[in-house]
Amino acid sequence: MNKTKHVKDVQIAYIGGGSRGWAWGLMSDLALEENVSGTVKLYDINFDAAQQNEIIGNRLRGRDDVIGQWDYEAVGTLKEALTGADFVIISILPGTFLEMKSDVHTPEQYGVYQSVGDTVGPGGLVRALRTIPLFVEIASQIKEHAPNAWVINYTNPMSLCTRTLYEVFSEIKAIGCCHEVFGTQKLLAMMLEDMEGLENVQRSDIKVNVLGINHFTWLDRASYQNIDLFPLYQKFVDKYYLSGFEGKQAGNWMNDHFASAQRVKFDLFKKFGLIAAAGDRHLAEFMPNTWYLQSPQKVKEWKFGLTPVDWRIERGKELYEKGQRLANGAEDFVLRPTGEEGVQMIKALLGLGDITSNVNFPNRGQMGGVPQNAIVETNAVFSYNSVQPILSGELPTSINNMVNRHIHIQEMTLQAAINCDKELALLAFLQDPLLSSLSREEVEELFEKMLLNTKNYLSGREFETVKN
Repeated sequence: MNKTKHVKDVQIAYIGGGSRGWAWGLMSDLALEENVSGTVKLYDINFDAAQQNEIIGNRLRGRDDVIGQWDYEAVGTLKEALTGADFVIISILPGTFLEMKSDVHTPEQYGVYQSVGDTVGPGGLVRALRTIPLFVEIASQIKEHAPNAWVINYTNPMSLCTRTLYEVFSEIKAIGCCHEVFGTQKLLAMMLEDMEGLENVQRSDIKVNVLGINHFTWLDRASYQNIDLFPLYQKFVDKYYLSGFEGKQAGNWMNDHFASAQRVKFDLFKKFGLIAAAGDRHLAEFMPNTWYLQSPQKVKEWKFGLTPVDWRIERGKELYEKGQRLANGAEDFVLRPTGEEGVQMIKALLGLGDITSNVNFPNRGQMGGVPQNAIVETNAVFSYNSVQPILSGELPTSINNMVNRHIHIQEMTLQAAINCDKELALLAFLQDPLLSSLSREEVEELFEKMLLNTKNYLSGREFETVKN
């Protein structure tokens, strides 16, 4: 690759451009990238937040430590954002924290606990019902105004968001990006230091084969410098199965809502023989609630955390205040690489060097044992204007059965949301493993309560609920 090559005038549409998390991360990564420059159009239903990010992003220009030169522009419509876009980035919060609070905490009234509540389980399903209509509109607008753009989605529920884009616009060039596999690669690097004394092993040095669906991904091969890591991982699991492993680079699960001691991951390895490649908080939600999420005490025994939405609300207030300071110059924007690969993917798609990364993409034969066109997470090669999934193989039947169950529940949820089919949504709800200990009457009652709490984001008379 010619390292001096530079692609100018790249046009990025950012849907959710008022974000105080992913958007700031993108700004940082773009500012540190020397080979690409252009314009980011920020669209958000909260136009004031998008305008604030316009100010924050444009303040970066001219700083001595900023390499990449980008213009940021807040726009009032999706059409304005998408027209002329080469890339579309989507990171939105479907609804508000109040709806999320219902997603996560209303099921607790029935003894059902969720550590995240944004992908599967009752919270993930109801979140999907209000997210899918938004993605139907986004896909329709992309089809009309930016049909050739590459679309990178970060929004959860990842599988269903990406699936909706293709359902509406089958020719769309969309991928879903998630960093959970990165965390497992980092764990394997820490394992090499702990077990073998090998220091400074980078995540990218750990080569893995990825199979599964988002937040329920698995590795059936992992290596470092042509060394098979599975035998060492077996010893690592045996050593830390009871105590858990956090490592010097990891957060402490007792005071970090996003950290864990990997005990769920270790237990799944003992049960199924493959390395589960997502965080414990996500993995636990795909299993029956009696396994890891039976009670807050059970969660503590497995050494991960339930992330309360009140914490997210307080964190949101802190980020709002930080945004004010960044916009008025009272606080300097600190540049730090996020570790995400979105910008590297953009570079590869622009012809600035190939990369291989895990992505969520329609199954076109890259993964066996699951339906065609289901959104699966495997590795893919990014090159000029191309994303080519790598043949990943097939999961063992014991794992594949669980994966297929969730794929079919998600497909039912998609069709329910698109067709405003409340009965189909309830059938999907009833089949989720986290609700397996409830009676049908209890599940129906919970379903009605959660729909009522998110009714402002549902469309169609079919979704009208009976007020309790």
